[in-house]
Amino acid sequence: MSQRPYVLLSVAMSVDGCIDDAGERRLLLSNDADLDRVDEVRAGVDAILVGANTIRRDNPRLLVRSAARREERVARGRPESPAKVTLTGRGDLDRDARFFTTGQAEKIVYAASPAADRARGRLAGVASVVDAGDPLDLNTVLADLAARGIRRLMVEGGGAIHTRFLATGLVDEIHLVIAPFFVGDPAAPRFVGAGTFPHHPGRRMALAEARRIGDVVLLRYLLNAPP
Repeated sequence: MSQRPYVLLSVAMSVDGCIDDAGERRLLLSNDADLDRVDEVRAGVDAILVGANTIRRDNPRLLVRSAARREERVARGRPESPAKVTLTGRGDLDRDARFFTTGQAEKIVYAASPAADRARGRLAGVASVVDAGDPLDLNTVLADLAARGIRRLMVEGGGAIHTRFLATGLVDEIHLVIAPFFVGDPAAPRFVGAGTFPHHPGRRMALAEARRIGDVVLLRYLLNAPP
C-alpha cells in the first residue's frame, strides 16, 4: 500500500483570490453545475479533509448529495459518503457540529499532541482521535490514513490547510474554480497564505484541464506530473 493517499485539493475562489468574505454568512462562489461536479468528485474519494476552523465557521456536512451516487458507492461495498477528517491544534471541536452528527461514515480527528487528550474527552463516541505529533505533522496524518485504507483524499480547506498541504509538497492535484467577481476585502480569507512552495516561477504545475462550467472556470493542475 502507498505510504500516503493521492491528495486532491479542491477550492473555489474569487478573481482576487478570496475563498469567502468577512461576513457571517458563507459566500457562494460556485454555481449549481459546479457544485454537482464537486459532488461527483466527492463520490469518487475515500475521505474528505477540512480544518477545524472550517467546521466552526461553515458547519459543513461533507456528504455526497446525489442519491444515485450514494447508491453506487453502497453497491461497491463503500459507505454512502467518504470518511470525514479534520485537524486540530487546540482540541476544542463541538461534538454537535454537523461534521460529527451527519452521515454514517467514519470521522477521524488528528490532534496536536498537547490537545489530543482534550479532543478525546470532547469527542468520545463520535470520532476517532489520533495524536499527530507536536507540532501536528501532515506526513503522520497521511500515513495513518493510508494504513486505514484511504487511497484518495479530497482536501477542501480552508486557507491555512491549503497552505500547509501545498507548502509541504503533499498535493497531487488541484481543482481550482474561479468565480467571476471580486471580493475586495483585505479581511477576507484567501486561497493560500504566505509560504515557501515547491511550485514557483521556476517550477510550474502542469495544466491538465481548463473547463467552462456556466459562469465559472475550472482549472485542473497536476503537481507531480513529469516535466
